[in-house]
Amino acid sequence: MIMANISAKYGYTPDKEAIGRHLELIASNLETIVSTEVYKECFSIMDLTTLKNTDTPASVAKLVEKVNSFKVDYPDWPLPASVCVYPNFASVVKEHRHYPQMHITTVAGCFPTSQSFLEVKLHEIECAVKAGADEIDIVLALNSFLAGDYETAGAEIAAAKACIDKAAEGRKVIFKVILETGLLVTHEKIADASFLAMENGADFIKTSTGKVDVNATPVSAYVMCQCIKKYYEATGRKVGFKAAGGISSAMDAVCYYSIVSTVLGKEWLNKDLFRFGVSRLANQILSAVEQKTVAYF
Repeated sequence: MIMANISAKYGYTPDKEAIGRHLELIASNLETIVSTEVYKECFSIMDLTTLKNTDTPASVAKLVEKVNSFKVDYPDWPLPASVCVYPNFASVVKEHRHYPQMHITTVAGCFPTSQSFLEVKLHEIECAVKAGADEIDIVLALNSFLAGDYETAGAEIAAAKACIDKAAEGRKVIFKVILETGLLVTHEKIADASFLAMENGADFIKTSTGKVDVNATPVSAYVMCQCIKKYYEATGRKVGFKAAGGISSAMDAVCYYSIVSTVLGKEWLNKDLFRFGVSRLANQILSAVEQKTVAYF
C-alpha cells in the first residue's frame, strides 16, 4: 500500500524559512548558554559509541572499563547514559560494567542499511535483547519508505517493537528508530518518517547511523523536534530525540541542546528523552570544561 504525507494528520507542514530563521537565532545565542552545567548535562545524555569494523571483545571491554574508572577519576561528573555497541557485544558490556544505571545500547536489525529479510532483522533484535541490551536502535526500512510504501515500513517498526517487548519478558527496553535523515533529504520526508516511527512504537527517533555522507544536521533535528512536539500534543505521549553522526565538538552538542530546549522545552533535557550518539564528543566536552586537552576515552 502506498501512502504519503502522514504529517498532514498532525497539522504539520515544515516552514523552511521559519526554521532557517530560528536556527540562525539559536546559533547566534550559543555562547550565552554555554556553561559547565550545560556541558555536564550533555555528557550525561551521551550514548558512548563504538561501531567499528575492528571492534573486538577486548576493545569493547576496555571502553567499558574506562567508563567504570571514570567515576573514580572524575567524581564530580555524571556517567554517560549508555555504551552503544554492535549486538554481539551486548554480553561483553553486561559482564564488565560496574554501574547498571549506565545502559547497554545495541544497534540491531541489520544496521546500518536495514537491507535484509524481516525475519533476520527480528532474530538479531531478539538475540540482542536476550544478551542484555537495555536499548535497541534500528534503522527505518528505507527500501520501503523511499518507495512510498509507508505501510510496510511502519509494519517493520511495529514488528521490531513487538519483538523487543516479547524478548524482554517484562523488562523495559528502550526502542529507538534511526531515520537516516541525510538520505531522506527533504523536510517533508524527514517529517513523515518521524511521525511514522512514533506511530509504530518508537520511544526515540534518531537522526542518523553515522555511516553515510550526511548525518545529523541542525535542520533535520529541528524538524524532528517539531514533529515530536506535534505528536505529543495529539497523543499525550512523549517521544525522545537522539542526534547522532558527526557530532564531534562541544559546541555541536550545545547547538543540539539548544534546539531541543527551544522546540520541546526543558522537560526534554534529560536522558529519558534526549540523547547523543557519539564517539569523539566525550573527550571534547571534558576538554572544554577542564580547559586542557583530555583524551580519556
